[in-house]
Amino acid sequence: MSAPAESSEGRASARPRLGPDAAKPETCGSPSLRGGATIDRKHPIHLLPIEAHNRSIIVFVTACTAGRQQILATPRSHAAIARSWQRASTWLVGRYVILPEHVHLFCAPNVIDAPPLERWMRYWKSLVTKSLGAKSETVWQRHHWDRQLRRGESYDKKWEYVQSNPVRHGLIAEADAWSYQGELNELRW
Repeated sequence: MSAPAESSEGRASARPRLGPDAAKPETCGSPSLRGGATIDRKHPIHLLPIEAHNRSIIVFVTACTAGRQQILATPRSHAAIARSWQRASTWLVGRYVILPEHVHLFCAPNVIDAPPLERWMRYWKSLVTKSLGAKSETVWQRHHWDRQLRRGESYDKKWEYVQSNPVRHGLIAEADAWSYQGELNELRW
């Protein structure tokens, strides 16, 4: 790992700088932008959901296939994913969109002592993999990207963006026409 980088205030930053010789990160989303510079992370940061004043916890998640294989946007994969979320019920899945090589979903803990999001993700990914009759490392990337939403309106705004993904990718002309989307549970603020 490289030495800590100097921040603009002269303090050392714990953030490593990745040079051209660094290993390529397993990317599922866009690189982070900090102060105009692009920073690739090798692994996403998974923070524990923060409970504040009895407000709902809703987490936005993106999970990608290994090698960005285009295997998810099929009736069989869609059914396997939806069944796995219903079976892995310690977290509830609200709205979701399944694209050929990744899935976006909104989820919330369903029990007071819900398992960590990472463990739940591993569980439902393994259920999908078994249902598809594949080996675990051949379907999913090991990591996922997650972010806790902070306000009720951000759920609707984020959903509009996510739902239009198939249109932006040129898969369909209108977002409502995409077959591989839905809402399993109503997540409320």
